[in-house]
Amino acid sequence: MRAIGKVSFQLKALRIFPSNFKCQIRGHRVSPPQNFTGYESIKQQYSPQIPEYFNFAEDVLDVWAEKEKKGEKGSNPAFWWVNDRKQEVRWSFEELGFHSRRLANVLSGACGLNQQDRVFLVLPRVPEWWLVNVACLRTGTVLLPGTSQLTARDILHRLQTSGARCVITDESLAPLLDAVASQCSSLQHKILVSPTKREGWKNFGDLVRNASSDHECVKTRSDDPMTIFFTSGTTGSPKMTQHSHSSYGIGLTAKKGHGGKRDVLWNTSDTGWAKSAWSSVYAPWIQGACVFIHHMPRFDSHTVLETLSSYPISTFCTAPTAYRMLVQEDMSSYNFSNLQHCLCAGEPINPEVMEKWRSATGLDIYEGYGQTETVTGTFKGMKIKAGAFGKASPEYDVQVVDEAGNVLPRGVEGNLGIRVKPHKPFSLFTEYTGDPDRTAECYVGDFYLTGDRAVMDEDDYLWFVGRADDVILSAGYRIGPFEVENALIEHQAVAESAVVSSPDPIRGEVVKAFVVLTAEYKSQDQDQLKKELQMYVKKVTAPYKYPRKVEFVEQLPKTVSGKIRRVELRNKEWGRS
Repeated sequence: MRAIGKVSFQLKALRIFPSNFKCQIRGHRVSPPQNFTGYESIKQQYSPQIPEYFNFAEDVLDVWAEKEKKGEKGSNPAFWWVNDRKQEVRWSFEELGFHSRRLANVLSGACGLNQQDRVFLVLPRVPEWWLVNVACLRTGTVLLPGTSQLTARDILHRLQTSGARCVITDESLAPLLDAVASQCSSLQHKILVSPTKREGWKNFGDLVRNASSDHECVKTRSDDPMTIFFTSGTTGSPKMTQHSHSSYGIGLTAKKGHGGKRDVLWNTSDTGWAKSAWSSVYAPWIQGACVFIHHMPRFDSHTVLETLSSYPISTFCTAPTAYRMLVQEDMSSYNFSNLQHCLCAGEPINPEVMEKWRSATGLDIYEGYGQTETVTGTFKGMKIKAGAFGKASPEYDVQVVDEAGNVLPRGVEGNLGIRVKPHKPFSLFTEYTGDPDRTAECYVGDFYLTGDRAVMDEDDYLWFVGRADDVILSAGYRIGPFEVENALIEHQAVAESAVVSSPDPIRGEVVKAFVVLTAEYKSQDQDQLKKELQMYVKKVTAPYKYPRKVEFVEQLPKTVSGKIRRVELRNKEWGRS
């Protein structure tokens, strides 16, 4: 087993406060940082020297398993899963290793996958999802997560674009996979997570039960590809965003808000998104924390509040939309005594929501900002500025720059950029796989541009202004207008359409479609037609992308060259001049 000491950070936390210590400031609880004293100390501590070889499963998870055996870790499990039927799964780090090694033997043995072969994973929040994550690390195969809301068209695009050799899913998605599998020449293995059998599929449970738990982790270079996320953009289909073994496995050591080895962290993110990797795998497990999961068919405010009251969850992370829904409940009957730290990411959060949450729980919400590509945040020990998304993570030099990459003065709006010269941060995404032109477009001067507009204040806090492009951020989902417009134009009633964001009190913003109807549909009942178009989009693309608002117009604003001016429609929606 390779020692984690080869990377210049250590698993053993330097505890500044006792684990049961709580500060009382201005009438509300503050959970102190456990292994640093504040933002500046994070920056000072964070100076990793990246080794030539690194594998999170062997260099982190297996080290924690050894610490468990020696009694050097708290009593909490590594993984704690519950569902609405009161079923429960608890794994120690040793048990996580045992089960994931079996699955690793399935991938490399029964499936014959080689290092850097790609595995497409589409599962809800079930324990098998975490086993596949770790097994892919052990085998050096590249994981491609997807949300369970994908349609057959979405799946086809991902399989054809990625060249995945193996897919792992459940019985709800298996029919969609079967519908497109014949068009995917690279796909060789289909594994079903289900108690039942399906023709043409290997059964996950049977494979794992019959596999050996003896497995030697492959040797992966720090810069080898580890995972690929499909992320939506302004134009075209979702692109492949690639991360290396070091960018997440080492890079996320800076996310100190995700607790220490005695913490229990619950992150509600969908398993198809990068936030699930950050906050339900790498950031908590690098600290030896317990990953807690409540598998709910759909988000339910009462269930979330009841879970926070019933289990020893110390750190809670969810989207601003979820917080908006939670504070609408009567929270006075719930007990939040175990809760010590609350986080949010995915979209801006309203200061009013933060205040209501603080009044009900006694805790602040620490806001972060992230992409599939990178992240900044408000860390423990930092002053919270309501509406700001904090400061840069220690691994980044983040600035607000103009179109030429020149740093702008404090208080001036510009493009959010990360300095990549003379040295590109190792924790930044590697590339848009197979698309060097799109990768190159992200860089201007000495900076990588995130695609967001922001302002930096005199204290180096960043304030989100909006997207520089037309991507819509709704309830934590990233939605490209092109995908929705493509779906709409296939309906015979639609002559052309333009999709933009529109303000919403719960979701922050939602998808709105401006639609020009074909001549034969202009006289039809418009309310009924709106519903029909909404249902149609739900069928042909992932349901979360459908336009919650539809407005019929005679024509769309365009440039002289005929390009739709979405910016004009977006400004109209948001009341901007």
